[in-house]
Amino acid sequence: QSLARKVVAAFQQGYRKFKAKIAPGHDLDFLEAACEAAGGGSRIMADANNAYTLEDLEVFRAMDGFGLMMIEQPLDWDDVRQHAQLQRQIETPICLDESITSLERARDMVELGGGRIVNIKPGRLGGFAPSMAVHDYCRDQGIPVWCGGMLESGVGRAHNVALASLANFSLPGDLSPSSRYWEKDIVIPEWEMDSEGFVAVPWDRPGMGVELDLDRVENLTAKREVLE
Repeated sequence: QSLARKVVAAFQQGYRKFKAKIAPGHDLDFLEAACEAAGGGSRIMADANNAYTLEDLEVFRAMDGFGLMMIEQPLDWDDVRQHAQLQRQIETPICLDESITSLERARDMVELGGGRIVNIKPGRLGGFAPSMAVHDYCRDQGIPVWCGGMLESGVGRAHNVALASLANFSLPGDLSPSSRYWEKDIVIPEWEMDSEGFVAVPWDRPGMGVELDLDRVENLTAKREVLE
């Protein structure tokens, strides 16, 4: 009931995707409750965080019955081959997250069939250039992408918002408003989400589109070192 309430509340706020964290023994019942609350599984994704093995095939086949948007990173982060084995045996799209550490790994996924969706995290890939390279490659291969994140400050969120404005970011990303995680963010203006679940790209402002709230940073500072 608690999970169902969270699903309903999230969609009432405008969120367009609900991420349910799963693990062996804590999966099918949770997903069933989330999908019932959402009126179907097309807006529900399961994030496994590397928790399963190929021995759990029947569990994944059962998940096919929910019509999920995706299952994210179900197997070991460094094993694209086994993800390919799993993807061939289930209908639900697999999304690789931790596995995608470079353009080469994205190519491995596509060539081996290790997944049908990619979560691009600029922090994990090392910045805009490699993130854009993965975006462009996936676009050319017909692989949809979305921008992962969640716990960045407003500075990191600015970079994610800019990246997610590219055309192939066609699935809802982790771009929650500042108020989702922070009592008060360290940027001005703070990031907001409208009732349709969209975060506006600040095209009319230079740089990253927001300013650092130096007073807020000063108030939060616990230690300072000066390097000369």
